[in-house]
Amino acid sequence: MPLLQYKCPSCGKEFEELVRKFDDAVVCPSCGTAAVRSYSGEIFSATGKPAKKCSGHCKTCPGCGK
Repeated sequence: MPLLQYKCPSCGKEFEELVRKFDDAVVCPSCGTAAVRSYSGEIFSATGKPAKKCSGHCKTCPGCGK
């Protein structure tokens, strides 16, 4: 189960959430609004090497091979 970063578009709270799948719906613990994924910090590929450039859109990104 991955630990992912989220940000609430309503109140701006940033938090981490342990989810079962990457596409699970997550709500803000402060206001209950649907949160969006935050793509800040280091991104690593499946080999453990840092990705050269991450767009945050894994389906269209050739960078890290996720």
